Amino acid sequence: MMDPDYDLFVAAARHGSLSAGGRTLGVSATMASRRIGKLEQRLGAQLIHRSTRRFALTEAGERFHIALQHIQAQLHEAEVRVSGRLDTPSGPFRISAPTSFGRLYIAPLLPAFLRRYPQLSLSVDLSDGFVDLVAARVDCAIRIASDIPASLESYRLGDSRRVLCAAPGYLASAGTPATIDDLAAHRLLAAEGQLPWRLLNGHRYGVVDRQSHVGTNSSELVRELTLSGMGIALRSLWDVGDALHDGRLVRVLPDWEGSSRVGIHAVHTRQTMVPPTVPAFIAFLRERLDPAAWDRAD
Repeated sequence: MMDPDYDLFVAAARHGSLSAGGRTLGVSATMASRRIGKLEQRLGAQLIHRSTRRFALTEAGERFHIALQHIQAQLHEAEVRVSGRLDTPSGPFRISAPTSFGRLYIAPLLPAFLRRYPQLSLSVDLSDGFVDLVAARVDCAIRIASDIPASLESYRLGDSRRVLCAAPGYLASAGTPATIDDLAAHRLLAAEGQLPWRLLNGHRYGVVDRQSHVGTNSSELVRELTLSGMGIALRSLWDVGDALHDGRLVRVLPDWEGSSRVGIHAVHTRQTMVPPTVPAFIAFLRERLDPAAWDRAD
């Protein structure tokens, strides 16, 4: 057990507010604010910004929070080793995933995961942007990318094979491109950050660098626009395999695909001791997900 004010500070940082952190320890919001103020006086450093409406740690607060997390982890590990008890996943657990992948593949698994670990308090964030795991206090995230930052521990769950596709109605009216250069005469659809397209055809490499016909931050909107016949998109088979299978979409330039380096990863921050819920969740995903089923278009 650390200094009670240290525990309060860590709880507030984890939950994103003094009042929420205080509640977990049975401390009122007023008392929590008073105790953190005295802690800052004792340390001679401001830990929390008070000029913004949202909770935010100062640079000193971030460093202190990381140091205290390491100390807590070491204390927890020592208790587990001495007591010999199993470390069962429990408590708050926050995950993040891309909107479409989270809705299609993560959400259906969550009831079984919670039944397996009923002591968890789960929070789920679905966003097409790459969230800052530290700032958002995310324990584990799903990233669909070719490269993962060195600051994150990564576990590849499967490939994300991407193909060019369009609705038959769009191709009937706009024509079917025969080469990559022909794409210049077509409407292309992509969410923010998804262009340029880097494509492969065997050992040949091509780049398509254009603006999306419709600007959006939503990958799901791109899918719906493509199904509606608004243009050509580069989509993952896990996302459009069903539409390709039943004919709502068709392959365009089928010899060309997105880079094979792009994969689906589970990631978490590098820590001295990883909370037991994180490896439990990653193991659960590897147990339940079936990447081979995502190539239904072939």
